[in-house]
Amino acid sequence: MGVSFTADPVEAESRGARARTRRLMLETAIALMQEGDTPSVSDVAEAAGVSRATAYRYFPSQADLVHAVVDEALGPILGWHSESTDAAERVNDLLAKSMPRIVEFEATFKAALRLSLEQWARRQAGTLGEEPPFKRGHRVDLLQEAIAPLKKTLPRAQFQRLAKALSLVYGLEVLIILKDLWGLDPSEVQNVAQWTAQALVRSAVTEAAAKRRQQARRRA
Repeated sequence: MGVSFTADPVEAESRGARARTRRLMLETAIALMQEGDTPSVSDVAEAAGVSRATAYRYFPSQADLVHAVVDEALGPILGWHSESTDAAERVNDLLAKSMPRIVEFEATFKAALRLSLEQWARRQAGTLGEEPPFKRGHRVDLLQEAIAPLKKTLPRAQFQRLAKALSLVYGLEVLIILKDLWGLDPSEVQNVAQWTAQALVRSAVTEAAAKRRQQARRRA
């Protein structure tokens, strides 16, 4: 006979309260960042009506807070997956699924970028101290996943080069360049980004095929 255990109601309520407090802080931080701010943990605690001591138990540093906010803003993008075996199609799909979310949370991502740049400047000046750095890099994993089918046809160095090249047309930076500099609307930004990404994938595939033919002729 199996044994079942009933969760302690007090413990379950405690977990629920912790989850609600964390959610409140994240929602408050997103609201502040959507207004263009890059709030500290104390700023969010005050705006959310949470004590500073409690806030720092959830997010020990500003970097931890902003990283959690970025993950929340990215939302379904982080779980992106494609069943297609065509790398160009997968990249196109990733851009199509990501761009609307990036546009929606543009101010939040810009606030996170501002923190990254400010920390870099302080690091260069030697004034960052022991403050944990805010690290970015979700696009690395996402783009490598998008072009995963090419692992079988591209040498490792060329595979990595393609992923790095694609990172130039994916994310907040492409929105900054094409929207803020060129004045394109979001649909035009997506169109240019997808066109460029397709050109990069085709170039990498064509180059690899040409090298294989060249090597075959040399062996003949």
